[in-house]
Amino acid sequence: MASLSRALRVAAARPRRSPCPRLELRPLAGAAGPTAEKSVPYQRTLKDAQDPTAGPPGPSRPLPGTANVVVIGGGSLGCQTLYHLAKLGVSGAVLLERERLTSGTTWHTAGLLWQLRPSDVEVELLAHTRRVVSHDLEAETGLHTGWVQNGGLFIASNRQRLDEYKRLMSLGKAYGVEAHVLSPAETKALYPLMNVDDLYGTLYVPHDGTMDPAGTCSALSRAATARGAQVIENCPVTGIRVRTDDFGVRRVVAVETEHGSIQTPCVVNCAGVWAGTVGRMAGVRVPLVAMHHAYVVTERIEGIQNMPNVRDHDASVYLRLQGDALSVGGYEANPIFWDEVSDTFAFGLFELDWDVFAQHVDGAVHRVPVLEKTGIKSTVCGPESFTPDHKPLMGEAPELRGFFLGCGFNSAGMMLGGGCGQELAHWIIHGRPEKDMYGYDIRRFHHSLTSHGRWVRERSHESYAKNYSVVFPHDEPLAGRNMRRDPLHEVLLGQGCVFQERHGWERPGWFNRQGAAPVLEYDFYGAYGAAAHEDYAYRRLLAAEYTFSFPAHHDVIKRECLACRGAAAVFDMSYFGKFYLVGLDAKKAADWLFSADVNRPPGSTVYTCMLNHRGGTESDLTVSRLAPGPPVPALAPAFEGDGYYLAVGGAVAQHNWSHITTVLQDRRFRCQLIDSSEDLGMVSIQGPASRAILQEVLDADLSDEAFPFSTHRLARAAGHLVRAMRLSFVGELGWELHVPRASCVPVYQAVMAAGAKFGLVNAGYRAIDSLSIEKGYRHWHTDLRPDDSPLEAGLAFTCKLKSPIPFLGREALERQRAAGVPRRLVCFTVDEKVPMFGPGGHLEGRPRGGPRPQGPTLGSPLTGPSPTATSGTPAAGRSRWTSVRSGSYALERMGVSHAARAHLKSPFDPRQQAAEGGVY
Repeated sequence: MASLSRALRVAAARPRRSPCPRLELRPLAGAAGPTAEKSVPYQRTLKDAQDPTAGPPGPSRPLPGTANVVVIGGGSLGCQTLYHLAKLGVSGAVLLERERLTSGTTWHTAGLLWQLRPSDVEVELLAHTRRVVSHDLEAETGLHTGWVQNGGLFIASNRQRLDEYKRLMSLGKAYGVEAHVLSPAETKALYPLMNVDDLYGTLYVPHDGTMDPAGTCSALSRAATARGAQVIENCPVTGIRVRTDDFGVRRVVAVETEHGSIQTPCVVNCAGVWAGTVGRMAGVRVPLVAMHHAYVVTERIEGIQNMPNVRDHDASVYLRLQGDALSVGGYEANPIFWDEVSDTFAFGLFELDWDVFAQHVDGAVHRVPVLEKTGIKSTVCGPESFTPDHKPLMGEAPELRGFFLGCGFNSAGMMLGGGCGQELAHWIIHGRPEKDMYGYDIRRFHHSLTSHGRWVRERSHESYAKNYSVVFPHDEPLAGRNMRRDPLHEVLLGQGCVFQERHGWERPGWFNRQGAAPVLEYDFYGAYGAAAHEDYAYRRLLAAEYTFSFPAHHDVIKRECLACRGAAAVFDMSYFGKFYLVGLDAKKAADWLFSADVNRPPGSTVYTCMLNHRGGTESDLTVSRLAPGPPVPALAPAFEGDGYYLAVGGAVAQHNWSHITTVLQDRRFRCQLIDSSEDLGMVSIQGPASRAILQEVLDADLSDEAFPFSTHRLARAAGHLVRAMRLSFVGELGWELHVPRASCVPVYQAVMAAGAKFGLVNAGYRAIDSLSIEKGYRHWHTDLRPDDSPLEAGLAFTCKLKSPIPFLGREALERQRAAGVPRRLVCFTVDEKVPMFGPGGHLEGRPRGGPRPQGPTLGSPLTGPSPTATSGTPAAGRSRWTSVRSGSYALERMGVSHAARAHLKSPFDPRQQAAEGGVY
């Protein structure tokens, strides 16, 4: 057999293909399509030997006429979802597999399970998978899943990587995941075959391990069928039948197959690489791509037995223990796309392209030198599905009620399958998952992106290529940029704006004084024959921010913050979602949707939340009551009945739109939701000088008596009609100007001209993050999540609990209030000058918070709100939180504890004196 080193030499000597024009994808090496089955590192699969002369087999059992849920796809996610549906009591659930269980991508997966990831939710998902495969399934079925607990070892060959691993260790402590940072000498003692000469250290997680895909799926299917579920193999799906109801809503009706149809109100697309095909049957966009993903299996290695699995991220390689051998794989910069996904592919593999794979060999040989002379027993190159942000696609599709996604797992379907299968089952049964799954929810993508082939392709490539990169707090993608640009984009770019990408929008991050730094067309990092950008200012600015210390431009952003506190700052917030809710039942809808009472006189603006039925917070937003009258282009639509103007965070606009739409459909309210996000810009002026500046621009009296806090009105700004709102999101006096798109530039220029003598500056979202966190304001999903209630978040004032008006989530809040709120979101400060990026704090509760390292006015590092638990049940009032305020706390950062102070109120201006009334 060839050794790894010989394979590398052969690949290096092979003539290179010419660069691909227009970045077209490379053909398969040595074959035009999938090859015959290769040897894989498992003693068995679920494939049966079949007579090659026999015709196609029929379904493994008769199809039922109806089913409560139909799961499409018999891989890891399909089997886990079926198992958890059955375990949660769903009767009549059916899984349809076009060939045999695991036949698509699951059968050839490496089956690794690493317990630590940068997200606290993912740590919980992985923990559940581990429980299922290491204990639950064998206890229920008597079948062994092939679980092997040999541990995991993460390699740090530079200081930043070791810092990242220390953060993971701190996160793991909060969830009971045992982890240890080892020195090079300790690593060598644990793994004698490893070269440790260039190591800074390693992270050892002793309870990591591997599972056998065939054994796991076999046990899952047996456990599910024992509870009444059905698994039907050899039954390809040919269509999804849909009907449009009397209210114009598309709903799933049935699944069609070659052997009959099944009536069902719910379909779960767990088809992996083929999920896009299944989605098209139903008119649903599934933003994923298929790529080749490979590993090789070595011959026997003396002394490798019982060694932990290894991830050397900097070498882009993993080493999986396979009995007395190793499986070697990784993520390359030039993966091969599988554009023509075959509908008949099953238990097949591609010919390995050594030109692509060879880049992993050097790293593997360097880390475990014995591999240089070790033979290769087999190669495994199969298809996997990858998504634009390297996160799975889950939840109900916005386009079709009853059509759920559970796909796009980026080669991590086995390790995430248990946790995600459980959450998907909860989603189907209860209308939402138990945990905060927004990061996986298909609604995190704007609909204009999911249907954009170039964006999906570019972002999926970059996510694949950067899978092993250090996860820094201020990273930004380079792929799929400039998809949505607001009217001020070019003006701000010329003033040094460094943009962030959110929801496809280019939004201001901060302002660089060294000149323009445009985001250029994606260069695929030089892959596929593309010329990498050589002089790329934007990339250099990003690279300077790649640190776990205070970022390079920390002082620049601090100056923006202090200018806002001392004088005024102008923020371009045009990327915000801007919706109108109008119609005959708009008032009924507003009463039910919003936790606060928004039915105040026209001209009022109310900060409110939207909740789910468990009382969790699905959104926070402002709702402005509109007066009836003639329509005004972009600023006031024509409507009968009542009207409201909604302003929501742009990064979560699609989530808000989908949530509202779902509620309107379920309650059958007669009203319209109109999206004007592209028609309106938003310029916000915040700071003590904002009134004086705007008084020179607006034709309205801005005094407290004439223009109170939380009100809005139409006014003219430099001759242009705008909607002005008096609001603050940073704790200072301030106004928002909601401006028709064509008027944005002249209005902005008028504001800047008027503000010149007052010290008005441009500022971006990095400043907003720092200003808002020291004021104690919540950012939805970063600080405030769907599993947090307003009572826990200190937002009880947004809930109309003193009124008799029913609203979504009210009953859950009343139960929680009666039982006693068990935890509270609390902000922490530390006196030491160390950046407290979250997650990473170790508290009784869940570490939380985004990349907002310091309060610019306080001068103290902060961490985002973390849920902190209390014990005991006080008679009434807030006495339960006295112990929180007076308690002793420490936050752990990279393994080092720092004394911290808890704040139930805003650390900055807790009495709201500077703000003259903030957003809260």
